[in-house]
Amino acid sequence: MKRFTILLLSLFTLLPLLTLAQLQTAKAKWTYTFSKPQVKKGETVDLVFTATIDKDWYLYASDFDPDLGPMLTSFTFEKNATFEPVGKLKSVNPKTKFEEVWNGNVRYFEKKGVFTQTIKVLSDQPLIKGTSEYQTCSHVTGLCIPGNDDFEFKGLKVVASAGAPEGTSVGATAPGVSTPGAAGSEVAEPVTATAAGQPVDTEFTAQSARSDTSKNAKAAAPLSDSGSAAAGGSLWAFALAAFLSGLVALLTPCVFPIIPMTVSYFTNQQKGKFKAFLYGASIILIYTLIGTVVSRLNGPAFANFLSTHWLPNLLFFGIFILFGLSFLGLFEIVLPSGFVNKMDQKADQGGYAGVFFMAFTLVLVSFSCTGPIVGSLLVASAGGEVVKPIVGMAAFSAAFAIPFTSFALFPQWLKSLPKSGGWLNTVKVCLGFLELALALKFFSIADQVYHWELLDREIYLAFWIVIFSLLGFYLLGKIRTPHDSALENVSVPRLLMAIVTFTFVTYMIPGMWGAPLKALAGYLPPQSTLDFDLNKRSSGTGPATAGISGKYSDLFHLPHELEGFFDYKEALAYAKKVNKPVFIDFTGHGCVNCREMEARVWVDPAVLQRLRNDYVIVALYVDDKTELPESDWYTSSYDNKVKKTIGAQNADLQIVKYNNNAQPHYCLVDHEGKLLVAPKNYDLNPAHFAAFLDSGKAAFGK
Repeated sequence: MKRFTILLLSLFTLLPLLTLAQLQTAKAKWTYTFSKPQVKKGETVDLVFTATIDKDWYLYASDFDPDLGPMLTSFTFEKNATFEPVGKLKSVNPKTKFEEVWNGNVRYFEKKGVFTQTIKVLSDQPLIKGTSEYQTCSHVTGLCIPGNDDFEFKGLKVVASAGAPEGTSVGATAPGVSTPGAAGSEVAEPVTATAAGQPVDTEFTAQSARSDTSKNAKAAAPLSDSGSAAAGGSLWAFALAAFLSGLVALLTPCVFPIIPMTVSYFTNQQKGKFKAFLYGASIILIYTLIGTVVSRLNGPAFANFLSTHWLPNLLFFGIFILFGLSFLGLFEIVLPSGFVNKMDQKADQGGYAGVFFMAFTLVLVSFSCTGPIVGSLLVASAGGEVVKPIVGMAAFSAAFAIPFTSFALFPQWLKSLPKSGGWLNTVKVCLGFLELALALKFFSIADQVYHWELLDREIYLAFWIVIFSLLGFYLLGKIRTPHDSALENVSVPRLLMAIVTFTFVTYMIPGMWGAPLKALAGYLPPQSTLDFDLNKRSSGTGPATAGISGKYSDLFHLPHELEGFFDYKEALAYAKKVNKPVFIDFTGHGCVNCREMEARVWVDPAVLQRLRNDYVIVALYVDDKTELPESDWYTSSYDNKVKKTIGAQNADLQIVKYNNNAQPHYCLVDHEGKLLVAPKNYDLNPAHFAAFLDSGKAAFGK
């Protein structure tokens, strides 16, 4: 079982590479000064906002059409009685250029940008602070990053009105000394409102600055993994990560079994080499177009729909059952004769259409498994990026197309296998058993997401034990399918395969009573769905938060007898009560890597002890379809869509507050939900995870 375990471990080792890009901050540093160091009460003074812009980057100004597309620079003040604005915000000598992507003229700054706002001083101690919103873009890569900083003006010397002594003043700091904004001072939270950045009028309220969120949502920053140690990352590095992820995606259960079907389809094709290249090109074209177009129209929620909604999962479940029964010999799957005849009548055009149809079918069937991998690309596209998601999707699909194109070019590879003893049919039958087993994964995802409770862990395992036992007896020749010839003796390869199969069956049997089965952690329903768990009954180790019972505790359960919450606000309130930091687990019912982390990392004694004693745990399922009461619905500031379910609201929280949409995603936060340290994603090293928890605890202690 060692090789089998290593194989399962390696399947998803490269998946985190797609999310190596750190959450990037805007490429501008701000200082805040006054146009003069001293004023009298009742006089006006200009506030000067100065941005130092990184090389090869530019900053949008505040004085062009706000509906054009880019985020205009704006400054929203905290309204109070110590000052009042006079006139509108001014951009000082910005450049102007025509941008084709927006089909209009934009105004911008390079190297240095200056904005001024005139105010009237009404108090001896003016309180002048607020938040800024702006957008910086790269001349080199086209990447655009929004910024959202806090600012405060200090150091203005205010003297009394005419006739008062000159010495009457307020202000502890020297004139002209500025206070930098919040950028870089803590882990930044995402911008949830965009360019209401029209020239600022006299209504300086936070609400007015955020009132036009939905109109300009497309100008938001691309979402990325904030858990990486390296900042940024080049377009080439991102493309390489996407390419490697495409190779890994070939080993997923809804992709790998399709390869033999491709071989059988191209075996009898004319002009096979050209059609093979066309087939690979079609895969790349379809993935790139679907990925970018769908993400722009629907955002990251569409990838989540394909991965977790009952309809596509039951559809894929049915497809795999049909494939399995066909391979076992119940019937043959062929294209409709009318369709085939029509394609033949169109000669070359018809044949090429058939190739494109096969590529399109592959994309549709495999997307349930590849969706989570390309989720970051889809979100980047939905967030306004154009170049990066296109390059990433093209690189991913190029790697994905390699084996299919290769088998299409050389279909005789399968024919060259030994034909004696019905070898080809044996391969098909073995794949048929695997198809039936893997089909259960799709049904299991829908079952968990919608809480049907039809396919709990022991039932799932029972099906797998029976299916793989039958496979073992088939390899030994004890079972024959309709197209098998008589087996007079068992060859050594078949005997070895039977030994491996029965060893796998033996390995699964203890799982019926609570054995963790770490090698299968990502493919089985959660252990909490077991009706009878000997491991749990013998544990006797109670959690530090024993006795708590919060919202949705009847729907969700934490692994390893941990106790915690499943509602964000509830967890923060409890953490404040007991004065502990919060461990946020953004997870999903259909998240394979989440189950891997729980089974291989959380179970480690050092990690489990820290989770029990040092943190308040909250697990937020981003794919759960439980609908909430209408009074709890709200419209997201990110995509302007109404969030009605537990999963939709959790996913929106992850995107809006923590600027990430990958799972698993672990955040260590304080009582207000602010990040204590950089988040962490998929990492099977328990020592790394324990160190991550220690760093969060230390930061909280400070």
